[in-house]
Amino acid sequence: MTSETIFEAFIKQIQQASIAEWLGVCFGILQVWFSRQNKSVNYLFGIIGIIISVYVLFHAKLYAEILLHLYYLVMSVYGWIYWKYSSDIIVPISRSTARDWQIVGFICVAGFLSFYFGLVHLTDSDVPLWDSFVSCTAWAGMWLLAKRKLENWILLNISNLMAIPLLMHKGLFLYAALTLFLFVMAFSGYFNWRRILSDEKKYATD
Repeated sequence: MTSETIFEAFIKQIQQASIAEWLGVCFGILQVWFSRQNKSVNYLFGIIGIIISVYVLFHAKLYAEILLHLYYLVMSVYGWIYWKYSSDIIVPISRSTARDWQIVGFICVAGFLSFYFGLVHLTDSDVPLWDSFVSCTAWAGMWLLAKRKLENWILLNISNLMAIPLLMHKGLFLYAALTLFLFVMAFSGYFNWRRILSDEKKYATD
């Protein structure tokens, strides 16, 4: 597929996109924007966007992606509660501990195996390895985001980087464009959160 063909297919996809697709993309953009700003309201936009995206994916018969989005939904509700109501003070940004990385490793391995065997034996997916890798790294990234760990952006961007060509392969060019935007925002979000973490440490020592 040439670059010109990809561009033509992308334009055609935009023209044919439903209102639900546009709404899902817009709420996804708002969710990442407020997440980058370290605002808990990001989860409200994320929850709405996920519900809309599940509707879109159901009609596209992308059932494995629906399961991933349902996980996003659960983690978004958990993240909203954890950020807002876990204590009387806002949960601060922090770096992942050795224990956190152990949990991330478990999520990645268990998630990959679960998705791979599910896709191979229960679906007609033509990209089980690819799809499984995208999903398991996204699972781990969402868990770190819910715990307000700086390294969530790294895991999410590994997933985003692999998801862009996967979505294009499946003809979902509008969602591929959203994922490219998410990749850029996550890259920026990492450095923004690192700055916030540095400022918090500086104020704590003053």
